[in-house]
Amino acid sequence: MKRRAFLSALSGGLLAAPLAGEGQQAASLPRIGFLAPASLSDPRVPPYIRAFQEGLRELGYVEGRNIAIEFRWAEGQYERLPGLAAELVRLNVSIIVAAGPNAIQAAKQATATIPIVMAAVGDPVGTGFVASLARPGGNITGVSNMLPDLVGKQLELLKEVLPTVSRVALLGNPANPANASLERQAQDAARTLGVRLQPLWARDLSEIDSAFTATRMERADALIVLTDTMLINHRTRVIDHAGQRRLPAVFGVSQFVEAGGLLAYGPSFADGYRRAAPYVDRILKGAKPADLPIEQPRKFELVINLKTAKALGVTIPHSLLQRADQVIE
Repeated sequence: MKRRAFLSALSGGLLAAPLAGEGQQAASLPRIGFLAPASLSDPRVPPYIRAFQEGLRELGYVEGRNIAIEFRWAEGQYERLPGLAAELVRLNVSIIVAAGPNAIQAAKQATATIPIVMAAVGDPVGTGFVASLARPGGNITGVSNMLPDLVGKQLELLKEVLPTVSRVALLGNPANPANASLERQAQDAARTLGVRLQPLWARDLSEIDSAFTATRMERADALIVLTDTMLINHRTRVIDHAGQRRLPAVFGVSQFVEAGGLLAYGPSFADGYRRAAPYVDRILKGAKPADLPIEQPRKFELVINLKTAKALGVTIPHSLLQRADQVIE
């Protein structure tokens, strides 16, 4: 099945093929490139795509009628992103919407002239994508999910659940350019809270296994998992390891908690993708990315898995349960 047809089925028809006669006009429509490290088999993808497309629809854009979208998926393989970005540049798309730091980096390396709209990145300034939040400069703008600031909050939540925690493992993917600033933020928060932080890195499934072996050697009490497509794709393995080692774990996205993790706290990624649409609209109408300030998250989600808490022998404070957006029992 062709990618567009498959995504159309997944997205409930939001990516419907152009109507009869409209296909002949497709070449004259503004074309938006959408570059993502994810796979179409990832259940997270359709909701995010729907959010982006709904954002476009609210502004009057309908694919096949007055806009065209070229989707490119790396299927979880970061090394494919540069080639896919180059392909979008060769297609001479009007804008590239890039999902996540690896996609943004690939798009940035591929073009200095085509506008790039970020859909999800933690620290666009720290990673060198933009000069500042207020005046990005260059050809990149979009939405930040402010993850560097959130890692400290995630560590605070761990301390709230486990007041005596003293050693926390931090699992991330070194291939993710956002992780250097995330680690610095986590180290600062750990010093403030009197916690020893143990950074662990994994580029693939085998390195996830090795990283968890290290958590046993270092006697970690708990775990924070940085948001990364590779780790999300292998979330079942991450959850299994955490469960076997009885490590209470905090994540940035709810998919981990739905798979059996303890709790997640982070921005609403669907909201971030929806809010990428107005950037596309303004750029198509003549705005320069350099002049469009980076927006920060408006919605944050706290998800708690009480079944996992019981299995780990962890008591979730009532005050924390009251603040939760979702409680899985």
